[in-house]
Amino acid sequence: MTGRIAFQGELGAYSHQACAQARPDFTPVPCTTFEDVVEMTRSGEVDLGMLAVENSTYGRVADVHSLLPRAGLNIVDEAFVRVHVNLLGVKGARLEDVREAHGHVVILPQCAGFLKDHGIKGKVSSDNARAAREVAEAGDVTRAALASELAAEIYGLDVLARHIEDHKNNTTRFLVMARDLDETRRSDRMMTTFTFRVRNIPAALYKAMGGFATNGVNMTKLESYMVGGSFTATEFYADIEGHPDDPNVALALEELRYFTKEFKILGVYPADRPR
Repeated sequence: MTGRIAFQGELGAYSHQACAQARPDFTPVPCTTFEDVVEMTRSGEVDLGMLAVENSTYGRVADVHSLLPRAGLNIVDEAFVRVHVNLLGVKGARLEDVREAHGHVVILPQCAGFLKDHGIKGKVSSDNARAAREVAEAGDVTRAALASELAAEIYGLDVLARHIEDHKNNTTRFLVMARDLDETRRSDRMMTTFTFRVRNIPAALYKAMGGFATNGVNMTKLESYMVGGSFTATEFYADIEGHPDDPNVALALEELRYFTKEFKILGVYPADRPR
C-alpha cells in the first residue's frame, strides 16, 4: 500500500525518520504543528499522520497527549525510533568552533551533558530539521544543529559529533493515526488505547482499575487530564496490552465501563517489536 503520511517538522526531522521506518512506501508530508498533522489526516488530505508521544529521556510530549483524545482519529500502529542525536555544522567547521547548538526543546535535555562538557549553549528551535536548515543557510561555523544524520544529508552539513545523547537507550515512541478504527488482530501482541472518565463516586478510579489487576491485564500507561479547565472533571488516557476480544481484556473493560460515565477506544494496534 502506498499513500501520504503527515508528520510534524521539516524533512530530516526524527518524525520523518519514523515515517520512513514505519511506512517506507508512503510519501512523507511535513507539517508545521501537531494540529496540522491531525487536520490534514482528518480532512483526507493525507492518508496517515505520525505523532511523537513520548521519549525515554525527556518524557511525554505534552501537546500530543492533550491533543489525542479530541483529535477524532484512531491509532493504527506504534513505532519506537532509536533517537541518535548528532551535532551538525557547516562544511569545514570543527567541534571546537561551535558556541551554540540549536534544537527542539525536547531534544536539548537529551544531550545536556555533552553540551555542558564542550561549553556549548543550547538554543531552542521549533524543529530539529529546521535548525539544520537554518544552520546551513547561515554558514556560521560557531552555530550547529542537533539533529539526525538524515538531516545532515538533506541540508549538506557535516556531522561534527555523532550519537551525543546522554542516555544510550534514547528512544521516542510514535503513533500512526488514521481516520478509521481498525480492530483487526494483526499480531499475537496487540495494544489497546482508550480514554475514560470515572463516575463521581468514592474510589471510582480504584474500582475501575481493579478489573485489570484481577484479570491479569497489564496497563503500560495511565495519564490524567483536566477537562474544560475544571479541577473536578478529569479524563484518563490508558494503554493496555491485549485486544478487546481477549477474554481477560473484555472482562476488565466491562468492569471499567461500570465505573465510568465516558469511555472511548482510540486504537487497537500491534505492539512494535522493541516493546
